[in-house]
Amino acid sequence: MELKPGMSALVTGGASGIGKALCSAFAQKGLFVTVVDFSEENGREVAALVQKENSKFHRDLRVPSSVFVKCDVSNADSLAAAFEKHVQTYGGLDICINCAGIANRPLVYDDTSDGARTWRHAVNVNLVAVIDGTRIASQIMRSQKKPGVIINIGSAAGLYPMIFDPVYSATKGGVVMFTRSLIPLKRHGVRVNVLCPEFVQTNMGEQMGRRIVDSTGGYLKMEDIVNGAFELIQDESKAGACLWITNRRGMEYWPTPEEQRKYMVNPSKSKRTLTNNIYPSIQMPESFEKIVVHTLSHNFRNATRLERVRLRLPVEPHSALVKIIYAGVNASDVNFSSGRYFSGNPKETASRLPFDAGFEGVGIVAAVGDSVNHIKVGTPVALMTFGSYAEFTQVPAKHLLPVPRPDPEVVAMLTSGLTASIGLEKAGQMTSGKVVLVTAAAGGTGQFAVQLAKLAGNKVVATCGGESKAEFLASVGADRVINYRNESIKDVLKKEFPRGVDIIYESVGGEMFDLCLNALAVHGHLIVIGMISQYQGESGWKPKNYTGLCEKILAKSQTVAGFFLVQYAHLWQDHLDKLFDLYASGKLKVSLDPKKFLGVASVPDAVEYLHSGRSVGKVVVCIDPSYCQVAAKL
Repeated sequence: MELKPGMSALVTGGASGIGKALCSAFAQKGLFVTVVDFSEENGREVAALVQKENSKFHRDLRVPSSVFVKCDVSNADSLAAAFEKHVQTYGGLDICINCAGIANRPLVYDDTSDGARTWRHAVNVNLVAVIDGTRIASQIMRSQKKPGVIINIGSAAGLYPMIFDPVYSATKGGVVMFTRSLIPLKRHGVRVNVLCPEFVQTNMGEQMGRRIVDSTGGYLKMEDIVNGAFELIQDESKAGACLWITNRRGMEYWPTPEEQRKYMVNPSKSKRTLTNNIYPSIQMPESFEKIVVHTLSHNFRNATRLERVRLRLPVEPHSALVKIIYAGVNASDVNFSSGRYFSGNPKETASRLPFDAGFEGVGIVAAVGDSVNHIKVGTPVALMTFGSYAEFTQVPAKHLLPVPRPDPEVVAMLTSGLTASIGLEKAGQMTSGKVVLVTAAAGGTGQFAVQLAKLAGNKVVATCGGESKAEFLASVGADRVINYRNESIKDVLKKEFPRGVDIIYESVGGEMFDLCLNALAVHGHLIVIGMISQYQGESGWKPKNYTGLCEKILAKSQTVAGFFLVQYAHLWQDHLDKLFDLYASGKLKVSLDPKKFLGVASVPDAVEYLHSGRSVGKVVVCIDPSYCQVAAKL
């Protein structure tokens, strides 16, 4: 919903704190506002401020641009009268903010009264009045047959326990679950969402001990609360949404898609499994091009060749034929072409030749086997199976990951994004409030690690080589960028982080690994996702000895964890959905290297470019340039 002058909003608890801030923010957009509060002095003051701000938008009004209604929201008749006054004045209702709330003293288990003026009153104000206000507002909005938004102000105390006010925590928990249960109202044009901030510097927030507030990162800025409310109002996709705001993690929707699937009736089925076919029909050629490994070598160009092969139809019963639109380039392509990822001795590995190259891609389902009923022709999909450096590939349908669009940004989210997302969570045990170091941070996977660590509420240190890379990393949120061409990584870490780094996301190997291990803090986690510095050379990837490794990690209770994405396939869809949701909401940037690689024949050039060290972001090959142009217009 776009906020426009002349729309109207009703705000309970509008005379102070969050309610007052929202009244002011609405006034700055030219909205008419009814301020509902028990405090007459403060309420009339806020209404006057709204009128003054509104004078910039409206002249010669027949009614005041803001009215104050004194109201005890726990009194049902009084609350209903407030809504009636608003509708009589402004002719309808576009936005309702249920913000009134109070703390409860004394603790409920020490309260010897009947609770009428303590905990029962808190329940009536914090929960019952929110339910009643939502009921009345939704009925008004539905009767006027035009879209409306209701924002209920919850609290972080409704998401996790608050032992110093159990009644407040209980009521806010009730507000959260009540709001999340109102998704069906969206069918009637009414969206109800809940905002759950941590500590805000209001009269109620200042009752909390400063030590507790400081432990969470201090008071939130009121600006962040207003921005969160506006996001819930303006984003048409948000209905029954719960937005959690903290200084530690920023804005985050709760629960995450992964958590939701734990209780959903059919959790194994992606919300994007069935997608309408919005793409042009796919012409089936007699033959197509692909990259094939014919010789085991770490030199990708020498190991591969471009082949044209016949398209085999019909598709096998449990498989799908995918037209590849974009394919992702990875440092480990040279390990695959040298046979490093196959078990067995060199003779057994050589017996696998020839085999198809490429780890990841996005495209469109061109045909399905007779036994496939969960994916339709025309569905955009991602795949992470061997053979993506091809115009077409046939894969078991169960391995396909439905995606909203076959865009190059989605390719970046596959091996690179999923490695960062799952690796930091599982191997790094990442929480918030830590120092996280990302090496080769401007690369395909590094960019995701930097942003995900920052979104989780951590201080992020990023290494790179070059000014353009350093500027890019600063733009995606790195707190400290170390350009090793200008300064020593070792010296910076020793001087600025003398206690060590808590989590290290390491992909370079060799001397960089040694440096990282020495910089690791007590109880730290070093995640090894690769060793790109060792992939190239006369004889390719050779194992190294790390003398004293066991003694070092023992002395500081450290963890050095390897991470190989293939072994976490059961988490791919959940984390891919999470990444796309962050990207779609603007919280995650996906950087693609600007250098263009067009057609299957350009794959060797793209692999060599990646290993040159010049790339910034994800290197992607557009497999079918003509089709990429068509898809981009949709």
